[in-house]
Formats: sequence, structure tokens, C-alpha cells
Amino acid sequence: MSTGIPQSNIRFEPHASRRSRVAGESRLRLLSFNMQAGMETQSYRHYFTRSWQHILPGKDKIRNLHRISDLLKNYDLVGLQEADGGSLRSGFVNQVEYLAKLGNFPCWYQQCTRDFGSFGRYGNGLLSRIKPIGVEQHKLPGTMPGRGAIFMRYGDENHHLIVINLHLALGRRSQQRQLTYIHQLIEQFEHVVIMGDMNTHAEDLLDNSPLRASGLYSPSCSRGKTFPSWSPRRTLDHILVSDSIQVTDTWTPDFTLSDHLPVAIELQLPQGFPLERVG
Repeated sequence: MSTGIPQSNIRFEPHASRRSRVAGESRLRLLSFNMQAGMETQSYRHYFTRSWQHILPGKDKIRNLHRISDLLKNYDLVGLQEADGGSLRSGFVNQVEYLAKLGNFPCWYQQCTRDFGSFGRYGNGLLSRIKPIGVEQHKLPGTMPGRGAIFMRYGDENHHLIVINLHLALGRRSQQRQLTYIHQLIEQFEHVVIMGDMNTHAEDLLDNSPLRASGLYSPSCSRGKTFPSWSPRRTLDHILVSDSIQVTDTWTPDFTLSDHLPVAIELQLPQGFPLERVG
């Protein structure tokens, strides 16, 4: 079941003191990226020749975090998958926190889904320039533990935008259980965005899964191929959006550091939707 995280546990950076209501300016840019813990993978052989980077640190990882930060600077909300929470392989750097500081994201949250102590802290992250009114972390069901989702709520007591960042299992049976769980989380909300590495195609998510009755759709960028990044053949990374939300633009940034390409959208919320921008 879910573990609710009180709002006091959302990380706010010191520079988050400047705030502005943006009720009349409800256009947001979102990006989802499986960052592979800051490792650079440019071919299949790198899975073998650079496999040591899953355990040991390397100077290139900090340089790569700066490259990733350059990618993130023009987005309001960023969902990260395969981000290290501070272990040997990352040089004991919490990569979500580091990217939040580099990119001047006032709000950030890191979820550890697989904790191997000093040897690896695997998980998800969410960076935000909009102040959330609540955040939860959820452990997703599955044959193997270690998959999770971050559930962010924006708006006010009468208006809600739900943003979920997740990383689904590889196996179809576990995916179905996880998507059943996600559908139960979102079914009461009108405005929902789900983004992440979903390890399957959009058609399977929307037509052949528990999400088929959710009212979500896949913008065109989510039908593009994202894996492997150096020669994309499969569509594994998605941003799914409620049909109540207008998507004004979609794109797949040409950013081939990880073995996954990122996906991005610009969306327009209904006029007057209450949001609070910080920073």
C-alpha cells in the first residue's frame, strides 16, 4: 500500500522564497528521462565494457550530471528514473538533489526503490518549479520488489493536477498488476499525467491494460521510439495525459547519454487553474 509523505518532507531549496500565482498561465513543460544513474551508453557493447559503472564511481558521472542539467533547464516538471540516491557508484551523490541544485528546481523528491546501502540506492526522482500541495511514494506490486511511483498533487483543495512518475517492471504480468494499482490511484481525478519508463508500447498501456478505461491518451511523442537511444527501435518511455488536458506540443529531445531517450510535452491546463510557481 502507499506511504503518504507529509508536505514538510518535500525538499525546498533556500532560493525558493520568490513565489507567484500562475492561475492565468497554466502552460507547463514536462520531461521524462531514464538517466541510467548518469552512465553513458552509446552501444550494446557498453553494457559489458562499462558494466563496472553499476558498482563503482567514475569522474564522467559528475560531468554527465551537468550535461543532464543543461537538458532540464527549460522544463517545469521533470520525472527521472534510475537515479541514484547516494551510494558508491555515484560517488555518494544524491543525483536527484544534485540536479535540483544545478537546475534551480526549488522542489524535489527522491524515492529509493531498491536500497543496497553503500553499493547502490536505485530509485526515481521528481523535480518541480511548481509548488505541490502533497506528495506520496508508492511501492508497486510485482513478482520482484523494487518498482515504485512518485505521486505529486498540484492545485488547491478544489482543483487537482496529479503527476505520477514511475518505472514499471519488465514482465507483462507484473505490469498488469502495477497498472491496476495506478488506475485505482487516479480514477477519482480529472486531470492526470503519468510519465516514466514503462517498458512497453503505448498501445499496450492504453488498449490492453487496466488503464484502457482511464481516459488517458498518448501524445504523438510517446509513440516515437526511445530505446536504445543510439538506434531507437522500441517505444518504452511515455507521457500519458488525461483527455481533459490540452497538449500543445510534443518532442523527443536528441539526447543520447543514457540508453533511453527522454520524452517531453507542453500542456495547457484549463483557464484559471491554480498553480504556485516558486523560485
